[in-house]
Amino acid sequence: MAGVKSSEKAKYVAYGAGYTSAGHTDGIRVFDYHPENGRITEKNSIRISNASYINISHNKKFLYSITDQGVVAFRIKEDGDLEYLNEAPINGMRGCYVATDYDDRFVFVSGYHDGKVTVLSLKKDGSVDHICDEIYHKGLGSVGERNFRPHVDCARMTMDNKYLLATDVGMDHVKVYRLNRKTGKLTLADILRSDIESAPHQLRFSYDGKFAYIIHELGNNIDVYTYEDMGKEPRFTKIQSVSTVNEKHVNSSTAAYALHLSKDNHYLFCSNAGDDSIGCFERDMETGMLTRLFVLPVSGIFPKDFAVSDDNQYLLSMNHESNTITFFHVDTKKRTMVMTSKEIYFQSGNCLVIHKVV
Repeated sequence: MAGVKSSEKAKYVAYGAGYTSAGHTDGIRVFDYHPENGRITEKNSIRISNASYINISHNKKFLYSITDQGVVAFRIKEDGDLEYLNEAPINGMRGCYVATDYDDRFVFVSGYHDGKVTVLSLKKDGSVDHICDEIYHKGLGSVGERNFRPHVDCARMTMDNKYLLATDVGMDHVKVYRLNRKTGKLTLADILRSDIESAPHQLRFSYDGKFAYIIHELGNNIDVYTYEDMGKEPRFTKIQSVSTVNEKHVNSSTAAYALHLSKDNHYLFCSNAGDDSIGCFERDMETGMLTRLFVLPVSGIFPKDFAVSDDNQYLLSMNHESNTITFFHVDTKKRTMVMTSKEIYFQSGNCLVIHKVV
């Protein structure tokens, strides 16, 4: 299926986030993204500690980043550069994921280390205000390695802005919270239970809001759910589960952090660590079901995140363990992903976002 064609006049930037060290204090780097060849050129860097995840507000005006101190807000300038607004503590350990609701009134921080969901309010100027709610997940999962206590990995709103879904890799379930859009308070509405030791990691919704996709780190699979708002409660129904890897793959493979839907809603992409690959699935627009097109190597180690161009022709892979970003041309009709140029260095990369500025 044809992708969305990018305008020749459109200008883009890319934001990369990663862990920092004594000799490397700039946790965010800003790049010019070149849509004609899928390459990037560095234009600036931002001093911030251990940017484990970044996300852009739905109004496209602000960028939020995890940091050791909590969460940091930036204003996105006309040229795509970032202007610091403020930062706010989250009353807990460093988060691993950040996202806003669809009105950009609240920001949600997921806590892997302390198993907590933190809700903070946002001011109209994009800056972070106070903590509205904080919920610690409790209990014991399957006792083995790290998968034995709560680890919240991702929290995202349903497209109708009514429910917050929080994945818990330690408890093998996804908690569904009802959001009070006046107070920012959360109340538990449902629990989606995954297979034992499958470790639900990240999730995405189709743009029409009818389908949810949950990737499982240890299970190496994506579960597909239908979603309906029944008025007083949500209804999620599991309709499919697909493997993120080929039949012959590295035994130690785990589905990595990244799960992204293409801009045209036709394709779902995921990454696999160990197997060090990217998977591409075609979505049935009516049923939401997935058909695997390819799973191919990224020429790097541990693709923790990746970004796909608006026209689906280019993919950039953020390879955490090899400290690289690698570049590929994607052809969904031919089911191929071909490396286009030499990789660039990026230390301990965690997150990568392409953003249209003009």
